[in-house]
Amino acid sequence: MNASQAQSAVIPTLRYSDGQAAIEWLCKAFGFEKNLVVPDKSGAIAHAQLTFGNGMIMLGSANNNDFSKLVKSPSESGGIGSQSVYIVVPNVDAHHAKAIEARAEIVIAIKDEDYGGRGYSCRDPEGHIWNFGSYNPWAKH
Repeated sequence: MNASQAQSAVIPTLRYSDGQAAIEWLCKAFGFEKNLVVPDKSGAIAHAQLTFGNGMIMLGSANNNDFSKLVKSPSESGGIGSQSVYIVVPNVDAHHAKAIEARAEIVIAIKDEDYGGRGYSCRDPEGHIWNFGSYNPWAKH
């Protein structure tokens, strides 16, 4: 997706206690690719953009800025998140195997859904919940 196509893009943003470790794990476990990584003066992640197909997430290391006063990672808030991300993948079973190999905690086993598609849910090392599936809500049903 280029800038002209992203007129109204939805880009989830996440906070991690260790942004650099999160970036490496998300790339290894889920197949994200680094688009932009900006460290701050201390070496923590001030801002990062990771892509997956035509989608993107942004993340940063938790710190004491204004945004971090509003948003906490699950590891900072007792292990419970307030949202999750759903990502359409072409081969759910292969993606699931890669996530297991990277030691993602599977919280909802891979299964076929009644409404169509196949998917699973897992937790990353800092507690964020991720959902992956073949169900594409943009496709005509």
